[in-house]
Amino acid sequence: MIKIGLIREGKIPADNRVALTPSQCKWIEKTYTGIKIIAEPSPNRCFSDREYLQAGVEVSSNICQCDFLLGIKEVPVNQLIPGKTYCFFSHTKKKQPQNRQLLKAVLDNGIKLIDYECLEHEDRQRIIGFGFFAGVVGAHNGIMAYGERTGLYKLDRVFKQRSFRELIHAYFGLKLPNIKVAVTGSGRVAHGILEVMNLMGILEVEPDDYLKRRFAYPVYTQLKGTDLYEHSETGKYNREDFHLHPQNYRCKFLPYAAQTDILMNGVYWDKTVPRLFMKEDIQQDVFIIQTISDITDDANGSVPINLGDQTIENPVYGVERNTFSKTAPFLKTSVDVLAVGNLPNELPRDASRYFGEQLIKFILDDLLGNGSPILDRATIAKMENLLNISNI
Repeated sequence: MIKIGLIREGKIPADNRVALTPSQCKWIEKTYTGIKIIAEPSPNRCFSDREYLQAGVEVSSNICQCDFLLGIKEVPVNQLIPGKTYCFFSHTKKKQPQNRQLLKAVLDNGIKLIDYECLEHEDRQRIIGFGFFAGVVGAHNGIMAYGERTGLYKLDRVFKQRSFRELIHAYFGLKLPNIKVAVTGSGRVAHGILEVMNLMGILEVEPDDYLKRRFAYPVYTQLKGTDLYEHSETGKYNREDFHLHPQNYRCKFLPYAAQTDILMNGVYWDKTVPRLFMKEDIQQDVFIIQTISDITDDANGSVPINLGDQTIENPVYGVERNTFSKTAPFLKTSVDVLAVGNLPNELPRDASRYFGEQLIKFILDDLLGNGSPILDRATIAKMENLLNISNI
């Protein structure tokens, strides 16, 4: 019998999302012969121990018996069980220095780590993730923060709603001023942003029209790769070449900063990808952006005035335009930034259902069977050279 363990999240602050919901566990045990799922007891999950028990799932602290251990965030080093196969977001793909010790412990303990972030199709499209709900919450929070800054309207917090369905009802009757919103990216995060833009009645316009005029109603424009980047020599954009050689491209976002009230950033970034703008640009009078929701959330990344994470409870801070120092939010001399690393935690049950569906649909058979190239590319053993951690 193959046993799958749902581990209790050990990282602090504790994440409340799950890899598989109780009903999904029940479906797996009913559908697959010889599969048993064990949920480690947790006081923090968005689905309670009782809900797992009611679904017929065993709740036990004895997860050492499990073949596969599924979590969400990084597992603390002292909680790793040697010789097991783990699946979680290790946050190591971009060589994050804070997780070097975790990688060393994984290697030292003979652990096979499958990183959800690295599960990709051959064309590099991500297979599973929480990006859609990160986009939903990040978009809501960006509009909310602009309302707080200007006093023109008021939105309540996402986590006060029990579900995405309830959140939608919160938009009924919402009247927004004629704001202009720039949405960057074309992946899951951007799809979540666009969902909220449309639910709020913010109308889409083409980038060219967006640059030319103001409107009598709220609008947004979506800026994809071809709108944001051009080759430094040819002035052209080729998606495949950009992903292979992003250092050969420059960003052409800055004209949009002269027409944008709120920036919703959903682009993927690493250190070889051009930033949307330079931090000195916020000192210019033509840079009129007042609120930035940096949903992809890379400190000093595509948004260079991202000074680091805030919490769900306190998501907004200001960045002073002349000194680039962190300030209280909503000051006239600052740009407001929202940078929260666990946005989907504000809608944890919906986000977990969505994640589990993708896990079952695209990964579970490979995980329980003989593996696959997709899993091979996402394991720490295959990533060792890429991450250059052999000397840690």
